[in-house]
Amino acid sequence: MVKIPRKIVGYGFILILLLASCKEKKEGSESDASKESKMVQSSKISFASDELNKKVDVLINGDLFTSYVYDGQTPKPILYPIRTKSGKTVTRGFPFTPRPNERVDHPHHAGLWFNYGDVNGLDFWNNSYAIPAEDKHKYGTIFHQEITNMDEEKGILSIRSFWRSPDAVDLLEETTQFVFSEKGNSRSIDRKTTLKALQDVLFKDNKEGMLGMRVTRELEISSDKPAVYTDAEGNVTEIKALNNTGVNGNYFGSEGLTGDDVWGTRNKWVKLEGDMEDETVSVTIIDHEKNIGYPTYWHARGYGLFAANPLGQAVFSEGKDTLNLKLNQGESVTFNYRILIHNGSTLSKEAINESAADFNGK
Repeated sequence: MVKIPRKIVGYGFILILLLASCKEKKEGSESDASKESKMVQSSKISFASDELNKKVDVLINGDLFTSYVYDGQTPKPILYPIRTKSGKTVTRGFPFTPRPNERVDHPHHAGLWFNYGDVNGLDFWNNSYAIPAEDKHKYGTIFHQEITNMDEEKGILSIRSFWRSPDAVDLLEETTQFVFSEKGNSRSIDRKTTLKALQDVLFKDNKEGMLGMRVTRELEISSDKPAVYTDAEGNVTEIKALNNTGVNGNYFGSEGLTGDDVWGTRNKWVKLEGDMEDETVSVTIIDHEKNIGYPTYWHARGYGLFAANPLGQAVFSEGKDTLNLKLNQGESVTFNYRILIHNGSTLSKEAINESAADFNGK
């Protein structure tokens, strides 16, 4: 029988340990890679085009985030509904799917939209199914033309539309790119819209604009008083006092103002935050430094209208500033906005500033 020196046996034992260690490291590495792969897949954006119902569903991991809707029920394309990662709907249901205790005012406030109250004297903002036929000549309509790109890898949806007068004259060609994404408990929509003048166009200073959203009842600022609202054409809407159970929203501006004080002021961003079913939820709109009128004025109302309006300067400044943006035929202007939909915690000012810096390429 051959005797193996003790030293060689020791070396063999060490070699076995090293091989085992390498195997564990390899398996661990593969496990980490698998986890990383799953993390990447967890933010998968997909689109489901439904030409019959004239919409494109935007899904994250197979769950509905929002839909780009161009079915004509509103005289402009909209994103509707908009949902948090946890599945809560932050947009108002009315006029499509009314929910208990909702306000039923302003039927033109549907989902998230982009338009304006005075374009060559036409009101695109207040147009809706509720406008009497004899008054339709005062209002403009945005007609969806085509979807030009759907890139699921980058979360990009691009569309083309026309801003049209009631006598069928196209005033503006709109090209819009949406970029949808998710990071942690924040979902985001980056909207880049370019308006090209097909005629000479004047955007007269008007409070009704531009990027607008009507939020769910829970995110309104609590109020038990009846109110009367008048739009740009003098149409009056009476709003009765509603049940305030669960209504706890509040605005927070980048410059430190809160609540109703945010209306008519300039801010780089504004957050609307409240609790929905015992979960903190917020919607934040971020202005872009290259936008006209930056930082924008905010047409943010306690009853749930949340809008950024860079063009209504004479109204919001009480005449101190005037813009009256003009585009000659062939000229264009671009607007960029980021919308953050967050749930599960308070979205800090630092986190919003960080997102704003990223949005501005800093």
